Amino acid sequence: MVVLKGIPRILSPELLHVLAQMGHGDEIVLADANFPSSSICGAGPKEIRADGHGIPELLEAILQLLPLDAFVPSPAMVMELVDEHKKAKLPTLVWDKFQALLDAAEGKTVKIEQIERFAFYERAKKAFAVVATGEKALYGNLILKKGVISSGQ
Repeated sequence: MVVLKGIPRILSPELLHVLAQMGHGDEIVLADANFPSSSICGAGPKEIRADGHGIPELLEAILQLLPLDAFVPSPAMVMELVDEHKKAKLPTLVWDKFQALLDAAEGKTVKIEQIERFAFYERAKKAFAVVATGEKALYGNLILKKGVISSGQ
């Protein structure tokens, strides 16, 4: 637990360090409980454990500190539903939570891109870090692309 003014308690020292190390364009994966975090991290990204936490609560805290990339069409990405789940119209209520948190943090509508499952895994392998969470929602994974801090921030 971090005991500092203005730092959300949910953010561990390891996660704070990763967020501070990231540069413009680096990506971080917020991975649900079903995501193969350790396997993906074997390809290079740092693995940060946030077991027991859901992604929406982590996202809300992270967005207080992490600027999103304003120079790309979509600084946030989710894993697209597989065909079987598309046909069954599987609800992805967690995406609505992501959208609301992203929009509130940025003060505008943030476009969330959907990436095919295996392409999402490949992209995750190139991320700066993967945060393994206890999120139970199906398709609860989210990739964020870090932006820049301007002189006015």
